[in-house]
Amino acid sequence: MLNAVLGNIWSVGLVIIALGGSIFVHELGHFLAARRRGVKIERFSIGFGPAIWSRRGRDGVEYRLSVLPFGGYVALPQLADLSAIEGESDTDVTHLPPLSYATKMIVFAAGAFFNVLFAFVLATTIWLVGLPTISEFSTTTQIGYVAPTLKLADGSTVISPAAEAGLKLGDTLVSIDGHRVHDFEDIITNIILGNGHSADGRRQAVLVISRAGVEKTIDLYPLLIGEDQVRGIGIGPSEDMTVDEVPSDLPAAAAGVRRGDVILAIDGQPIFQRSVLSAYLAQHFAKPVMFLLQRDGRELRIPIQPRVEMDERTHRSIARVGIRYRDNVIVIHPNPFRQLTDDASSMFRTLGALLNHNSDIGLTKLSGPVGMARALYQEAQWDFRRVLTLTALINVSLAILNLMPIPVLDGGQMLFATIVRLRGRALPLSFVAATQSVFMVLLLSLMLYVLVFGDIRRWIHEPPADLPAAVDQARKPEPAPAHP
Repeated sequence: MLNAVLGNIWSVGLVIIALGGSIFVHELGHFLAARRRGVKIERFSIGFGPAIWSRRGRDGVEYRLSVLPFGGYVALPQLADLSAIEGESDTDVTHLPPLSYATKMIVFAAGAFFNVLFAFVLATTIWLVGLPTISEFSTTTQIGYVAPTLKLADGSTVISPAAEAGLKLGDTLVSIDGHRVHDFEDIITNIILGNGHSADGRRQAVLVISRAGVEKTIDLYPLLIGEDQVRGIGIGPSEDMTVDEVPSDLPAAAAGVRRGDVILAIDGQPIFQRSVLSAYLAQHFAKPVMFLLQRDGRELRIPIQPRVEMDERTHRSIARVGIRYRDNVIVIHPNPFRQLTDDASSMFRTLGALLNHNSDIGLTKLSGPVGMARALYQEAQWDFRRVLTLTALINVSLAILNLMPIPVLDGGQMLFATIVRLRGRALPLSFVAATQSVFMVLLLSLMLYVLVFGDIRRWIHEPPADLPAAVDQARKPEPAPAHP
């Protein structure tokens, strides 16, 4: 009980540090750039709205924590009038020297730059200390499971797109819709973000697979599945079927199975997933099952009679042969540049999917602060290193979003500064104030919409995750009920 409480406190603490740290780093970029360029700094705030805590430093800057923890700001009255967001300013800007265009651009871009720099530090840390991950989602693009059917939101059961298209166990995916895939997480992401449609209006994905060393192009037609109604085709990754341990008191040991043997097939059926083997044993325990194994480069067949036992955890009868596998949690050391490139690519593709009317990605698929906090909490429950890699993704995303040319965001301020530079005179204050106010309302409305119809809805309807958030979407539709 105490361990669980301490674990939850630790996880919540990591979430606060990850989100708060990301906001702090962004605003620190603005702050340091403004100080370096001689810009008047009035306030440094984490959060918006009334202050919870405030202190004025010797440098004349007010440092505060504010009540709404959805971001932060550095009040720079020389650069932009954001009083509707940051509160009224006490500074008379008419008595301050004008700022150069270069200074404005440097200060506005510094927040995003610091987010990318922070993400690179986190990615480098992950590269050095390693990232725990589920091996089948990070090391293979080979198909180990093809769902015969999928259940739709209306309760109907249909043939899965993968089964309908003729995908087979052992097929290796090379690319999806022209995007090369490197692991199974790539596959899931590319299917979900796909926007292809066939001539008859069906959702379509074009897969290039390798089968027996020959590449083949297959068209299939994804369906909307799950609570989030995202594209799915009904496949799962292959797993390492190497035997790691054979308990001496169970049938496999008596039959001659050894550590290091690789299970290739059972009763003539190729096998690529442990849960599929368990499910098969649960249905065929009445007589010996013929195992095809690979040992020292040779193939051998061994019949094993499953033993039926009572599972103490589920209180259900299970069929066991006595095979334990290698741990499927491995530690990888991804290149930091590859991490940031993948994070940026994922963000740009998500934004593109949002703007593409053929895509099935809408605002309800996005995550706001609550969704990000929940994802970070789930990762913290598994390993703090997972928090680091997700925080890096959040920082890359923040950098990209903040540089978008939308008023209120840094990119919008850079756009205004550029327009002023080109037209040779300032924009009307009334126009700037009205534009800022309108887009602030739109931004808050968007965040509220994502919170209610995205984050909270998912929280209510999703079952508790037993896998890291990064791979939770890739779980098979029909998990097997037994273990060997």
